Amino acid sequence: MKLLIVKTSSMGDVVHALPAIDDIRRLRPGITIDWLVEAPFAAIPRLHPAVSRVLPLAWRKWRKTLWRSETRAALATLRAELRRETYDLVLDLQGLLKSAMWGLQARGPLVGYDRASIREPMAALCYQRTAAVSPTLHAVERCRRLAAAHLGYPMPTEAPVFGITPPLGSWRAPVLSAALIPCASRPEKLWPEEHWIALGQRLQQARLKPVLIWGSDEERQRAERIAAGCDGLVPPFLSVADTAAVLGQVRQIVGLDTGFSHLGAAFGAPTIGIYCDHEPGLAGITGPGRVASLGGKGQVPTLDEVLAQLERHLGR
Repeated sequence: MKLLIVKTSSMGDVVHALPAIDDIRRLRPGITIDWLVEAPFAAIPRLHPAVSRVLPLAWRKWRKTLWRSETRAALATLRAELRRETYDLVLDLQGLLKSAMWGLQARGPLVGYDRASIREPMAALCYQRTAAVSPTLHAVERCRRLAAAHLGYPMPTEAPVFGITPPLGSWRAPVLSAALIPCASRPEKLWPEEHWIALGQRLQQARLKPVLIWGSDEERQRAERIAAGCDGLVPPFLSVADTAAVLGQVRQIVGLDTGFSHLGAAFGAPTIGIYCDHEPGLAGITGPGRVASLGGKGQVPTLDEVLAQLERHLGR
């Protein structure tokens, strides 16, 4: 059997889909799994041994230049790749109109959430078969339940297994280090820089060198200011795969509601997620190690709350 997974973005959502892949590997052995994903996050499904082929999609880039001949050529190339195989099932774990539209480009029956479960109800009209999954569940469980419903096995009762190990990277963190991830996709998600400095100082007291993760010029400048206040390290620009390698090396992670926080937790690192503009209930930090999600919509966690949680992690 050949299966195409459609889960294109964002990074945290891609990480949350990994336990469904591990369920399929265990409960439907022999299935060949391909994955359609946004190009910046393609390194993540490549970490899972059950994923045979990763199809990178650059829709975030292409949609701004649809009139250009090179964009149309790239779209045609991806469509040809999607139609190179005949799939027994195309499983849309995203539940958006754009993901359904891309799923329709592949050869095979497209399936997904029903109208009451999906994020964009119009997308459900594109599916040949739908399944009901409560929208109040965590994103990891929603993906696992949808895969179980469409592939015909009982929902596993075991804790989610992400099934990935850190890759080798181009930059190594110190042996005793902790990752601070003060970057986020929106300014409303940010946490005060002086709080990050205080966290870094506490980590230094615990003999863990703070490593500041960044991905843009603005984030690099923020990382450098925080590092200057706590004698931290700012690595050079790292790809997603290289950052994944760093997250797999550190002893502790403290990060905002961002994909790298979820990825580090998936590796099993003790992780504290700071939520300043989003409820963690449906997308909280989860993983095999010690994890915690603090804050929520309109509930910016205080420095004392985060430090108290960090003490619990350091004490363990």
